[in-house]
Formats: sequence, structure tokens, C-alpha cells
Amino acid sequence: MRYADAGVNISAADHAKRRIAAMAAKTFRRGVLAPIGGFGALFQLDKKRWRDPVLVASADGVGTKLKIAFATGIHSTVGADILNHCVNDILTQGAEPLFFLDYLAVGKLDAAVVEQVFEGISRAAKKAGCSLIGGETAEMPDFYLPGEYDLAGFIVGAVERKKQFDQRRVRPGDLLLALPSSGLHTNGYSLARKLLFEVAKLEPDSYVQDVGNKIGAELLKPHRAYWPLLKNIVAREWVSSMAHITGGGITGNLPRVLPRNVHAAIDLGSWPVPPIFRYLAKIGNMEREELLQTFNMGVGMILVVPAKQAGRVEAELRRRREKFYLIGRVEKAVRGTPPVLYSGKLLL
Repeated sequence: MRYADAGVNISAADHAKRRIAAMAAKTFRRGVLAPIGGFGALFQLDKKRWRDPVLVASADGVGTKLKIAFATGIHSTVGADILNHCVNDILTQGAEPLFFLDYLAVGKLDAAVVEQVFEGISRAAKKAGCSLIGGETAEMPDFYLPGEYDLAGFIVGAVERKKQFDQRRVRPGDLLLALPSSGLHTNGYSLARKLLFEVAKLEPDSYVQDVGNKIGAELLKPHRAYWPLLKNIVAREWVSSMAHITGGGITGNLPRVLPRNVHAAIDLGSWPVPPIFRYLAKIGNMEREELLQTFNMGVGMILVVPAKQAGRVEAELRRRREKFYLIGRVEKAVRGTPPVLYSGKLLL
């Protein structure tokens, strides 16, 4: 018997890896010391540029958003999702992305699908200035359903020790500026799929008037990467902290970047809620608290900005033609109040 008799096609995998290597090479930045193909990836920090660097690492997966990719046959957007999600996670500590490694596991390798995934990863990596320098593509027969796979990513970035964000620098009076998301990003999909495909009985190609889009296309909108937009703001140290609004929503993520002696006071009517969230809220008859701790509700990143720097941050965002919303302020904590205190009504 041969390995292929057990369902593993080595020649197909080798061909796919050559295609991946070619796409990855286009993302290489200074510091990459070896092409893809070794047992380990090599990267050297520029000692002339970095004086006292701290490495920042993160790992994540795309989650059940992959189910939408399986159903539609569109796989490049989930490739961008995993890269951008990881870039945003380390950005919350002020880190510049350096390099990224992927993990793609399939039941049966489909070269066309693999190429779509990595086209998305490499395109997003190039935009973020992050090198795709290695990873693993595993073919595991009988482990996944036909046509399905799992996708995860691992990122390393760097920040000067004195410039890394520190929640202890957050003070009462700091402003909370929200940057819009492109949609669900990569969180809340288990609930969204249940509501859309089981409760509302939709198909991925169903056009929804309330959303203004086919539901599959709406759900596949890529997770935004905020590093290219914010790198100048970060370099000038105009923000105290920032929160990536992912699983857990504003309720679960904003407290992660605040000290215990403060709370965030947020006006729920201060930003527009995208139609997809209004539609999910309607068909699920969802309560406000459940929405806010499940979905990002149109907010992808929250910047904690000292009042004296607000004008500079706002001017830079306007220069880049980026929408932003003043959604609240940091206040001194009051005993018995939650770390995030909401007022007003969501614009549903």
C-alpha cells in the first residue's frame, strides 16, 4: 500500500506548498532569513532600528465563519480574516506586526481551495507589512467532513518597551473613540448562523432587503486590519490604550485594557449600527445586553485617547478619510458599577 491509499496525496501537497511559497515570498520584509520550506522559519530583528524591543505574540482561529466559506465556495476572505484578526490583537499592545505562521488542516487537500485561502492571507499580510514566513498544511483523512477545513494563525510583532501600551496610563477624562467594523468580523457566527439559516430559513445566496446584500456575501466581509490606519498614531504615542472588539463584544473586551480604578461610560446612540446587526436583533428578538456581549455592533476597535491628544488623533483619522465616533469617556470607578456603563439606546 501507499500513503495515497490512506487518503494522503503527497504530490498534491507538494504542489500546493510550492504555490504557497511563491505567494508568501511576496510578503517578505527585511529580516526574513530563509524561504518557506525549512523545519523552522528564521527572522532577525533590525538591531539598528529597535533599541529595546519587546516581542508580542498572539494566536487565533477563524471559527465557525468557515462554515460560510464552505457553503459559498469563497475562501480568500477567511484567509484575510485570520491575518487581520491577529494583527489587531497585537496592535492593542502597540506592536508592529513582523511575521505570521498559519495552520491549515484539511480532510482531503483541494489545491484550488488552498490557493484561495493563501491568496487571502498573503494579500492581507502585504497590506499589513507582515511576512508570511511559515506554517503547516496538514491533510488528515476522516478527520473533517468533505469540503471542510480548519484555519488558525500565529503572529509575532515588536514594540519598544517604553512605548508599549500600559493600562495604568489610562486616566479619568480620557476619551473613547470607536473605529467602525466591516460587519461581524470573526465573532458571533455560531449565533448568527443559527438565526439566519435555522430561524429565518435563509440560504447563503438569499438577498435580504433589510441588509441590502446577499446574506452569504454580507457574512464573508473581511475582518478589518487597523494597523495601517493607526501606525502613525501609535508611533506618536497619542493613545493610552486600545481594545480590539471581538468575541465578547464591547462588554467583554473594553475592560481588558482599563485599570480597576476606572470604568467606561458609553453612549449607545453615538454610532450607527450596521444593518446586519439590526436584522439579527430583529429575527432573534435579542436583548441589548446579549447583543453587546456577542457582536461588535459596528465597532471594531476602541481607542482610549487622553483629552489633550484628541485633536491630533481626530485630525489624523480625518486625513486618512476614516470614520470615527466619540462613544464615551473614562470615568473614576464607583463601587458596585460594572466596568462598562451604558446609557442611551442602540440605533437599531
